[in-house]
Amino acid sequence: MTHHTCTMVASTAKLSLLTLALMAAPWAMAQAATPGWYMGANIGQSQATIDEARITSGLLSNGLVAGPINPTDRDRSFRLLGGYQFNRNFAVEGGYFDLGQFGFTTPTTPLGTLNGSIRLKGVNLDALGILPITDKFSAFGRLGLTHTQASDTFVGTGAVNVLNPNPSTRGTNLKVGLGLQYALTDALSLRTEIERYRIDDAVGNKGDVDVVSVGLVYRFGAPAPTPAPQPVARADVPEPVAQPAAPAPVAVVVPVPVPTPAPVPVVPVKVTLSADSLFDFDNAAVKPAGRQALDQLANDLRGVDYDVIHVTGHTDRIGAKAYNQKLSTRRAEAVNAYLVQSGGIPAHKIMAQGVNGSDPVTHPGDCFGKQATPALIACLQPDRRVDIEVTGKR
Repeated sequence: MTHHTCTMVASTAKLSLLTLALMAAPWAMAQAATPGWYMGANIGQSQATIDEARITSGLLSNGLVAGPINPTDRDRSFRLLGGYQFNRNFAVEGGYFDLGQFGFTTPTTPLGTLNGSIRLKGVNLDALGILPITDKFSAFGRLGLTHTQASDTFVGTGAVNVLNPNPSTRGTNLKVGLGLQYALTDALSLRTEIERYRIDDAVGNKGDVDVVSVGLVYRFGAPAPTPAPQPVARADVPEPVAQPAAPAPVAVVVPVPVPTPAPVPVVPVKVTLSADSLFDFDNAAVKPAGRQALDQLANDLRGVDYDVIHVTGHTDRIGAKAYNQKLSTRRAEAVNAYLVQSGGIPAHKIMAQGVNGSDPVTHPGDCFGKQATPALIACLQPDRRVDIEVTGKR
């Protein structure tokens, strides 16, 4: 008897078509996600279909009749991954996977048994198409290549004689998948996925292994949350202590009062700072160049008795208004917090608000198009800004 087979067979789910449809989702978003590296791990359950008809046929061709076949078609799987996200809609991801071990046991006539198993592990490289649904929740599809090592083991007893008990092979095939991801924090996300791996076994057969898994992804360099402004502590004023009365002077010289100059009102001062100089794209953490600009502004305002300072964040008109509103508010609050903590501005005299793209600097005829092309993003750059308006007196 020369060999026997352990084959995985495809199920009926059309994952590849769904993946391609998801990767073709629209790219017109308000801002691009901050590019960066990430790593993670998944654990789940893998499932294969044992080709019982092929096993029975192989035994029969060698003069043996197979009895009931007892398959082992499920196992635990895991995957270690690392990747780079280029923008909100595209990432490249690679990793190492172990799909587990599958097999079967069958008695034969004449008397004997045949045990077969296959272990599958390898590396993958995938392209991910990402579709943001909210600012924390997104769906994604993947299409990639795997390089898989298949290690088969066959053991025969009695009338079953296995000539090649440990065949193995390596093969490169496609894989597809769909998933959902939820951002627990700016750095840590939770994933759930379903994937299909196309594999070759060591005796010339092809099949599929489906995997359902959950995992965690950690993003390097994610911005830390902007701390809330701390209230300014007010020192307790000690109770006045009564002093003994001084002797009455013989003569009192009354000085001529000098009139105090009336405060000179300051015309409201409005400073506009480019959001691109204060923040990285689609980010609300003030970068070093932005901190220098805010330090200079705080220095210029020293000596002013503030009535109020208004900080207003603006975005351009591209994308969803709800997302733009949240981004502009976070940016205004970040500038507010920095001016209070590093610029010495009294916290109770500064206010922050965000508006989406409803108050643009550009005119309707200046920039054409709705898709987030490089030309449109550059044309709408003046609309992405932070306005700081100060009223007070010297």
